[in-house]
Amino acid sequence: MAALVRFGSVCHRGVNPLRSVLHARLLVGQQRDAERPYLLTAKIHTSTPSYSGSGSKAASLHWTGERLVSIILLGLGPLAYFCPGPLVDYPLAATLALHGHWGLGQVLTDYVHGDAKIKVANTSLFILSTVTFAGLCYFNYNDVGICKAVALLWNK
Repeated sequence: MAALVRFGSVCHRGVNPLRSVLHARLLVGQQRDAERPYLLTAKIHTSTPSYSGSGSKAASLHWTGERLVSIILLGLGPLAYFCPGPLVDYPLAATLALHGHWGLGQVLTDYVHGDAKIKVANTSLFILSTVTFAGLCYFNYNDVGICKAVALLWNK
């Protein structure tokens, strides 16, 4: 066990504080590895995903695809502002739906546990994403489109 030293008993008036700290460290003494308590030990249970092996590039390609869609969305924002029309509305609908699908998929991966619950959640997410994309395409075809709708909201 290491001895506890009060710094006030070591530090005196006019003494260099660095030297006092070094002196206090010498008085405390060293602990061996066997004597140190390991307070932060815990077993972490992980499950390997069923869709990828340890050497698979699928996760890396998925991550790259997510970043690519995010960059495309960043480019579509100014393009939608300066050139609104169907040529921007449909790619915007597709990237918004895909970006939302992947984002909510990560939330489900983090917070939904159990085989049956995961299947129900993934099926619900797929249906939600499909309905979102179809609704945005319907809005683009039968109404003013996403770009002009946002512009109309800003004008009011």
